[in-house]
Amino acid sequence: MSVVESWSRVMGLLREHAPADHADLPGSATERMLAAAEERMGIPLPRELRVWLLQNNLDLPEEDVDDDVACCGFAGFPDEGSFFLGIRAMEKLYANHSTPGGVNPPDRPDDPFWRNEWIPFLSDQDGWTGKFIDVRDGRVGRWFVGEITTTGEYASLTHYFDSVADMLTKIADGSHPTCSVVEGRLVWS
Repeated sequence: MSVVESWSRVMGLLREHAPADHADLPGSATERMLAAAEERMGIPLPRELRVWLLQNNLDLPEEDVDDDVACCGFAGFPDEGSFFLGIRAMEKLYANHSTPGGVNPPDRPDDPFWRNEWIPFLSDQDGWTGKFIDVRDGRVGRWFVGEITTTGEYASLTHYFDSVADMLTKIADGSHPTCSVVEGRLVWS
């Protein structure tokens, strides 16, 4: 399955079971937007990330962006405490985490908190925790400030989106322990 097919499955489930949440999501990024972000970040976007952003760029509209938080996104999707990032939010969080030496802390290159080869695509509003894609091999990892960063949590963005689709399926059939759908929206308890 490709990242487009996997993301389409996620969007199909969201459209069917949480249509109000689905209706809030914006359109896609453009090649020009992605090229400009790559130029500013100084790193190429992995193919799967690029393809996904060309499907859905999940940046909030400018008027809804809260400058007092590290990240902004559509609350409640894919879970209660985090949200997918659009290219502007990715770029902002990447700039916040990246370091001149490429690794933070520099004395732990084999077990760092952050590497410049990691591009965040999901975060909480404070930028303290989230998921990233490694530009070197396309694997998905997760970070949490103050904890050891996990690399290779998923083999790819496609595999991660498959897990989101599986979660949405459980929500739809009522077997998810902490989420249900109320009036077309995901509601977390």
